[in-house]
Amino acid sequence: MRAGTLWVTGDAGADARINTDPLALLIGMLLDQQIPIEWAFVGPHRLAERLGAQRGEPLDAATIAVIDPADFAALVAIKPALHRFPASMAKRIQALSAHIVDEYDGDAAAIWRGRRSAAVVHDRLVEVPGYGDEKARILVAVLAKRFGKRPSDWQAVSEPFGDDVPRSVADMGSEAGHDSVRAWRTTQKAKGKSKAD
Repeated sequence: MRAGTLWVTGDAGADARINTDPLALLIGMLLDQQIPIEWAFVGPHRLAERLGAQRGEPLDAATIAVIDPADFAALVAIKPALHRFPASMAKRIQALSAHIVDEYDGDAAAIWRGRRSAAVVHDRLVEVPGYGDEKARILVAVLAKRFGKRPSDWQAVSEPFGDDVPRSVADMGSEAGHDSVRAWRTTQKAKGKSKAD
């Protein structure tokens, strides 16, 4: 996967990891629920550090999948915890990793590499443990907007996240983009609307 242009956490190491490590990107998206987006996307970097990965060394799905679940849950719960619900998210991270091993021989980017149809990518993402339709649509938009993966149907498949409204992580290509998404979401929340409205 070529390096992307995500600017999410403000931490150079964490942002570099989600821009260059496909598994880290998948895990960051997985963690992005019920916690601040910055916390979610710094999670893969913290996980890599706790697993002893060297700088620039990608996360390994096979390694994560076979760690004793109790040990892995403890690793996820180390303060600062990777999520507000570390035990349940530890299970999801391991299930995601096992899926990547079983279905893609440990290569997370194989979900989207060389795909001419965003609909196929979406369907593959929905099969990833912890992912649903909205998360899959957002990641299709992230791949298009931040990584240049643009099958002809990407905007239709990622709707509404493929538009020009700064509504999701797909629109965080710079500090200004990050701030725009934050401001837009605050306005939506005040109106009682969601990021998909």
